[in-house]
Amino acid sequence: LKVRQSRAIFEALEKIRARADWDALPPAWQRVIELRLRSARLAGIALPEEQRRQFNANEQELSRLSTEFSNHVLDATKSYGLNLTDPADVEGIPPTVLALAAQAHRQWLATTQADEAARKNEANGASAPAGSATAASQPPPAAHDSEASPSGDSDATRGPWRFTLEAALVVPFLQHCRRRELREQVYRAYVTRASAPPHDNTPLIPEILRRRREKARLLGFRTYAEVSVESKMVPSVERVFEFLEELRSASWQPAHTEFDELTDIARRHDAELPLKHWDVAFWSERLREERFEFTDEQLRPYFPLDRVLDGLFALVEDLFGIRVRPAECAVSTWDPDVRFFHVLEDDRIIAAFYLDPYSRPRNKRPGAWMDECLVRRRCGDRRQLPVAYLVCNSTPPVGSTPSLMTFREVETLFHEFGHGLQHMLTVVDEADVSGINGVEWDAVELASQFMENWCYHRPTMDRISGHYQTGEPLPDDLFRKLCEARTFRAASAMLRQLFFGLVDMELHHRFDPQSGTDPFDVQRSVAERTSVLPPLPEDRTLCSFQHIFAGGYAAGYFSYKWAEVLSADAFEAFQETGLDDPAALRSTGRRFRETVLALGGSRHPAEVYRAFRGRDADPKALLRLYGLLPGTDTD
Repeated sequence: LKVRQSRAIFEALEKIRARADWDALPPAWQRVIELRLRSARLAGIALPEEQRRQFNANEQELSRLSTEFSNHVLDATKSYGLNLTDPADVEGIPPTVLALAAQAHRQWLATTQADEAARKNEANGASAPAGSATAASQPPPAAHDSEASPSGDSDATRGPWRFTLEAALVVPFLQHCRRRELREQVYRAYVTRASAPPHDNTPLIPEILRRRREKARLLGFRTYAEVSVESKMVPSVERVFEFLEELRSASWQPAHTEFDELTDIARRHDAELPLKHWDVAFWSERLREERFEFTDEQLRPYFPLDRVLDGLFALVEDLFGIRVRPAECAVSTWDPDVRFFHVLEDDRIIAAFYLDPYSRPRNKRPGAWMDECLVRRRCGDRRQLPVAYLVCNSTPPVGSTPSLMTFREVETLFHEFGHGLQHMLTVVDEADVSGINGVEWDAVELASQFMENWCYHRPTMDRISGHYQTGEPLPDDLFRKLCEARTFRAASAMLRQLFFGLVDMELHHRFDPQSGTDPFDVQRSVAERTSVLPPLPEDRTLCSFQHIFAGGYAAGYFSYKWAEVLSADAFEAFQETGLDDPAALRSTGRRFRETVLALGGSRHPAEVYRAFRGRDADPKALLRLYGLLPGTDTD
């Protein structure tokens, strides 16, 4: 904050901006200066001294409140656990999930035993063992708690198992647990997280909103949503509401049809009706199994990593005129499985990247990401070429069997490679706006999400798939099911994301935190327009909505959908010119490279997108992609 509030830097930049020859400066230089000035203004640089002190104090308090909010969610999530011992209670839950639940039980039991030892030591006047948990931190046993064995022995097949509110356990539990009353118990716990002492976020929500409104007032804005949009691609708050409503209205009726399909399959299985919130995920999975009849394990043999990489590299060669080759020189890496590649154009190296493909639970965090190793920049008379890190957590080789990827892992690789392409194919030499730098938040996912679309392109699928034993590409029936599964319950998924996006914008634009009204009334009001099932009266989802109260998405959650619209509309440009026409693909691909991938943050993303597409992105492209417009396939 101190750097952004440097008066000397700000005044120097303003002098440059006011120069008579400003328009003669290269566009990238102008953009760097404008972004730094914008950042400084949003940091309160232009405020009088007294107001700046108020601004800084407000920022410090917002930081403290956000940290407290996050800690409450973390502690509330950890404090709940459903312990089960009867195999009948976990029937239908996948073995990998049961293994994770068994591990969670072992860890819980070890903590419980350590706490008990600490209490005994305290009672005897001895100090607690170093590193042990305190008794106060241990939650009371949940319903269905097991009588743990003295040894604490637990495995996936015979239990005991502990199901927590961590996503890796709660999601598959709701999808697969056949005991309806247990699903209800876990669901109710999930939607009321962090809403009661000692981890209660209820009083923090209006205070965070009030302080954000105060920040907006000090900066000269009416609402915090206006502050957020100032640094986004979307032109105005009004446009956010317009495009969210366009997506919502198109998804509303199809979502009711999707819910009717769940009711139908539940009725055919003699399930108790009407369906409740804790039934939706369970019957969605049963319908998915019935309709598509394929599993990740059936697909894995068709996606050995090396085959996927060869197909991906062939695709970008066709689209963007580059070649990707393993580096011929020796390069030091942080793990033997890490690979290093050069990106070439006309036999000239223009970029490079490290690929860290495999999961290593002991020393590598989960997920996938792209990061900068070196950014393209001008260094005196020399140019520093961009180098990227592409990190995934795919399944490693086992013995003589190569790395066999799930289809989701394939999509993830394409996604991260899209980020990498924007970093590596930039033509901008100013580091602040080179590659992904300087790209507004709601536009930075364009290239990555765009690349995922090629996983559903049959010629590309023939390139990236090949059975590791026979070389046979993915059969037509499995490919067709993959494409159909992509749009499975698309309207319901759309409405869920729109619920979060609209709640976020309503709270930060139309809700007055000093009016004495309840933020949960906003949640309920938005749910009436976005949820087929009304929320439970005790639903307190806001209390665990970390994206907007403890993350960087305040008045910006809409960015997920805005970027999806951009990527869907961009892919339609290739569809319009002909996905099966190599010449047309090359032509459109070069245009995409020369704009979206090359210009990075050197121009406003709306300007960059218009240079590629000739117009603004159309939200209907996303609706068409998921079959949510009349006349499109909704399977």
